[in-house]
Amino acid sequence: MQQAIAEAHRNVQNVEGGPFGAVVVKDGQVIGRGRNQVTVLNDPSAHAEILAIREACQHLNDFQLTGCIIYTSCEPCPMCLGAIYWSRPDAVYYASTKKDAAKVGFDDQFIYDEIAKPMDQRSISMKQLQIADYLLPFQAWSAAERKIEY
Repeated sequence: MQQAIAEAHRNVQNVEGGPFGAVVVKDGQVIGRGRNQVTVLNDPSAHAEILAIREACQHLNDFQLTGCIIYTSCEPCPMCLGAIYWSRPDAVYYASTKKDAAKVGFDDQFIYDEIAKPMDQRSISMKQLQIADYLLPFQAWSAAERKIEY
C-alpha cells in the first residue's frame, strides 16, 4: 500500500496527473504500477488501476490477474472497478475512499447515479440501433471453433 500511495504522491509532486496510484502484486513481487495519467496522455481511461492492470497483464502474458492483489491509493471509480472485475484479481485493497476523493474535486457519484438510471433517462443519449446483421459478430463468435473464452 505504501508503494501505491508513493506513486500517487510522486504523480502530484511531478505535476504528471491526478493524486492516484496503484500496484499489482503477485507472490510478493510488484508486477504492475500505475499513476493517473489522464491529462498527460489526454486519455480519460488512463487511471492508475487501469495502467497497473495493463502492465501486470503484459508481465504475466495473460488477460487475467489470478493470484494477484491490487493495492490502490483510493477506492476504485466505476471504470476501474469494471476493469478490476474483468481482470479477476484475488483481492483489492484501497487507502482513501470515494468520499475523500470527492472532497478534493474527484467526485464520481454522478456516474454511479447514471448507471442506475434507465437508458432513456441518462444525461448522455444512449439508443440502440438495430441495423441489418447487427448480431453477426455474436453469431460468428458462437459458431467459432477457435476462440479464447474469457
